[in-house]
Amino acid sequence: MTTNFFQSIADLRVAGDWKITIANEEAGRLIVSVHFYNEQVGDEARKLIPPLLLKGTPAEIDAGFFEAIAAPVQETAQLLVNMEQYRQQQEQARKQSQMEKDKAEKAEKERKERQKRVDEALKKVDELEAEGKYRDAWLKVPDPADHPEQAEALAKRKTELAKQFAPDLFHVEPTNE
Repeated sequence: MTTNFFQSIADLRVAGDWKITIANEEAGRLIVSVHFYNEQVGDEARKLIPPLLLKGTPAEIDAGFFEAIAAPVQETAQLLVNMEQYRQQQEQARKQSQMEKDKAEKAEKERKERQKRVDEALKKVDELEAEGKYRDAWLKVPDPADHPEQAEALAKRKTELAKQFAPDLFHVEPTNE
């Protein structure tokens, strides 16, 4: 006896696994359960897909088996592929979201660290200015180019301190006489 059952299964060209159960019913009838699944799909919803049930005489099932299962199995295979793609894209989105969140947290942490260094430096500048050490204070003011968000205020602070320097002995201011 030659059959082409397995060749017909292969001709469906669907990725997945098959569970086919055949049970005898009364009066020579059969119940055939065809469950197509794919364990590679990570979505647990795959377990909710029910098997196909075919009932009939052996001759009826022989005559219409592949016609009855072809479309539903292909739809199920496509659904499983879509479920896996969706799961992977969702995971990718979650990772991207976490990466963006981590990147934002890192940027905020770096901003706070820069601000802390600027605040500490300005505190030291205030101390030196109070002691009358204007040149030392001017040197301690952070470089405005390194802190673009505070560049204007830092440049202004340097200018104010520079005005407090003692006059240069070799540079004589012109008089208006």
